[in-house]
Amino acid sequence: MWGRRRRGVGPSGSGAEELRARRREREAALRKARRQEQLVSKRLLREDTAAEEGGQDGAEIVPDPLSDDEVLELLRGVQRASEDRKRSLSRLRWALQNKETQQKFVRLDGSIRTLIGLFTSSLADMQMEAARCLHELSHSSDPAVAEACLPVTSYLLTYLSGHSVEFTELCLYTLGNLVVESEAVRKQLLPQGIIPVLASCIQSPHEAVLEGLGYVLSQLLQAKEAPTEIIPLVLDSVLPQHMLRLVCSGLKAGIGAAVEFAWCLHYIVCSHTANAALLSLGALPALTSFLLDLASEIPQDAPEGLELLVCPVLRCLSNLLAEETGYEVQIQDERLLVALFLILQCFLRQHLFIVQECLWLLNNLTADEPFFCSTLLSLDLLPALLQLLPCSQMASVLVLTVLCNIAEKGPAYCQQLHQQPALPLLLPTLMLPNPEVVGQCLELLHLLFLHWPEAAADFVRQGGHRALEQHQSTPELQERARALLDMVGQPLGASAFSPCHATLSAFS
Repeated sequence: MWGRRRRGVGPSGSGAEELRARRREREAALRKARRQEQLVSKRLLREDTAAEEGGQDGAEIVPDPLSDDEVLELLRGVQRASEDRKRSLSRLRWALQNKETQQKFVRLDGSIRTLIGLFTSSLADMQMEAARCLHELSHSSDPAVAEACLPVTSYLLTYLSGHSVEFTELCLYTLGNLVVESEAVRKQLLPQGIIPVLASCIQSPHEAVLEGLGYVLSQLLQAKEAPTEIIPLVLDSVLPQHMLRLVCSGLKAGIGAAVEFAWCLHYIVCSHTANAALLSLGALPALTSFLLDLASEIPQDAPEGLELLVCPVLRCLSNLLAEETGYEVQIQDERLLVALFLILQCFLRQHLFIVQECLWLLNNLTADEPFFCSTLLSLDLLPALLQLLPCSQMASVLVLTVLCNIAEKGPAYCQQLHQQPALPLLLPTLMLPNPEVVGQCLELLHLLFLHWPEAAADFVRQGGHRALEQHQSTPELQERARALLDMVGQPLGASAFSPCHATLSAFS
């Protein structure tokens, strides 16, 4: 789901190309580690249920399962045209919070048909109560319950153009829940025109409707058939441009809708089927501008929930930069680096995963583009980057990878890394028991020694060779550790800093 580090022209010669092979493999493993399970979920709108049914302080109370006879009696009460019908509907809604009762209800002949009849009635209170019953059923984890609700999907779509915000919101979340559970539901909704209907709804002025719409769309975009069957329909609509607009206005408008649509964009980008289209819509400058605005306005203590918006925006930018679309993708704005480090500082204590997302973006910015490597050094951001080394294993690997990106650019960059206090901070990293972190550190040292031999001499003076010696017995590190010892002249009599064949093979 996350993009790879891009590759460009580094140090010349076939040997330099060989040096990259091992890092390519390791970064493939890193990318795999970034993939998370799809964020499918179900939402339940129960604002007053607990209070109505005697819950204390909003605590959720799940009713006991009803017997077959009790469920049948409830259905008959709903079917009878009497003054008690609304009360029977309310009792049914409460009972349908139980999974066993849901299963028993949908197995009864005419049960869904009865709810649809009330859902499409002209009596607003009956209609709303029937919608709440259907919403409870949509929250079931049993695919059979979701598929029993298939006949209601066309009506749910029809009522998305209604005038009641509360009713429209309820229909949206019911649709979203059904989409999660059943491929059959999704296959029915597409020819029924769900994408054009959502495209019409996205221009609603109501925050609750927009957030619910984003929820439905995010669930659709995570379906396994999305790249071939859903995303092309989305791209042919006005949805992408409005999603970008709503994400980028999230700091001024409602953050809830912005969060949903940011994840929608993320799922589209991760499909690798639509990035050229997003780039043509100006996604890269728009999302960059959003991060700049965020960094300029972000308070010292970020409001809760802001991280849920920042995370997918960072991922979208990172993956768009990594994608090979045939479009010329360039951002050369030093303010973006400053913004990244401000965001890092803001979320460092409470949301470490945002730090890792920032580092992934920094990795993709510096992988091919000397501009950002030079800017990071000229703005004196290296100390702030090095301070992130102890944050976590993933952060350590990413910091070291960014430093490798800089060192790959050649002697002038390695000289600047050497002049700034990088080596003293790398020595403790070499002592860590983590082979992945140490391995990336060895890669960095090799580039430094190769392009700027003075760094190797300094490394020896600081006792770094002793740290290398301890890894000579570590199977996955010993070849590279010995090659570096050869480069720094340890043991005595070995060749000094020339990139001999043995060294190249150790780092290929």
